[in-house]
Amino acid sequence: MWEIARDSGVLDLNSSYAYVLWGAEFSESSVVVEVEGRVVGFVTGFIRPSEPDTIFVWQVGVDADQRGKGLAARLLHSLMDRLAERGVVRLRTTISPDNEASQRTFGAVARDRGMTLSDEDYLSSELLGEGHEQEDLYTIS
Repeated sequence: MWEIARDSGVLDLNSSYAYVLWGAEFSESSVVVEVEGRVVGFVTGFIRPSEPDTIFVWQVGVDADQRGKGLAARLLHSLMDRLAERGVVRLRTTISPDNEASQRTFGAVARDRGMTLSDEDYLSSELLGEGHEQEDLYTIS
């Protein structure tokens, strides 16, 4: 997962430890896909403690060789299907304004599921610092 995040050019890169820990401690709310023993895509997320019916997606990463094939959307559908059994009915994530690929992916997932995608201002660039673009909060409900 760390290598995919590093090579993506758009994801905030966390330590390899963080990705290993995420896989171990948040496996119920995350998904990884492998091809021939190699991770080619992942979604990391967590159930919001204040909203147990909501999955917050932290990162979606797809290996360069797999991009443009709908893998990210399939991973999100898989995660939402699995979590629906636990009463999760809403997905939230943050997306920067220039990440049009993610905006399209989450829009497609909402349409496929007959749901609505909404967005609102969330984290300002001033708050995030270091030249980080603002992050808007997207909700599929």
